[in-house]
Amino acid sequence: METTNTNVKTARLTIRISRHTLSFSAIDKSTEKQVRYEPYVVKSGISMAANLREAFKDSEMLNAGYVKAQVLLDTPILLIPIDEFKEEDLEILYHHAFMGHDNDVILNSVLPDLNAVAVFSINKDLKLVIDDHFGDVRFQPTVFSVWNHMHHRSFTGIHHKLYGYFHDKKLDIFCFDKNRIKYANTFDVTHSKDAAYFLLYVWKQLHLDVHQDELYISGNLIERDELVSMLKIYVQKVFFINATAEFNRAPITEIKGIPFDLITLYIKKQI
Repeated sequence: METTNTNVKTARLTIRISRHTLSFSAIDKSTEKQVRYEPYVVKSGISMAANLREAFKDSEMLNAGYVKAQVLLDTPILLIPIDEFKEEDLEILYHHAFMGHDNDVILNSVLPDLNAVAVFSINKDLKLVIDDHFGDVRFQPTVFSVWNHMHHRSFTGIHHKLYGYFHDKKLDIFCFDKNRIKYANTFDVTHSKDAAYFLLYVWKQLHLDVHQDELYISGNLIERDELVSMLKIYVQKVFFINATAEFNRAPITEIKGIPFDLITLYIKKQI
């Protein structure tokens, strides 16, 4: 790598982990895009912890000498108001809300601008692999940077806004009410009709106005044109957030395959 040893001792490597994808990235001013991004081909049939162990054998970025890491986890999130947060209750609450996480470590991260604490999880073996290789590690859900960006965006205009973020064959739907999250949920989606159903169902649940309120979608959309056409039958104001336009043609937006959440993470300096 062109990154100097001095840089890797002070910079923070970002490891993005979802159910089926794995990537590494870091700020690197020596590159044209200002960020170095390295997707890793995940091997099916073995755990993500095993995949990460394999990546440490042959990934250029993982072997560059970084000592600090930020880990983005695509994992179920339990939101708790700050006023009701009790750390001793987190494991019970999380396991009650989400099944199948008995072999996970339960983590939490504060969202000060939204007056909430996010509770999430990571597989114990996966966390052990990460902790063995980095002395300074931060963990946070993948969607955090998108929430923060859209929250600030929600203050423009006078009408209510609903957001849909597509990534990793999932759809995160959320909206805000001033300095709090009013709604947040995640759905598995494989077709545009599924996505339209979930978005319109949440729209109806929140009693949003089909003529005045606004629906914004972003990320790796499934059948984008078809989805927008379906949504516009029922909601008048539907907008697609294009990363290049949203961030004024920032160089990072030109990196092929980079997720919208990583773009917002670096541009908004949330690392």
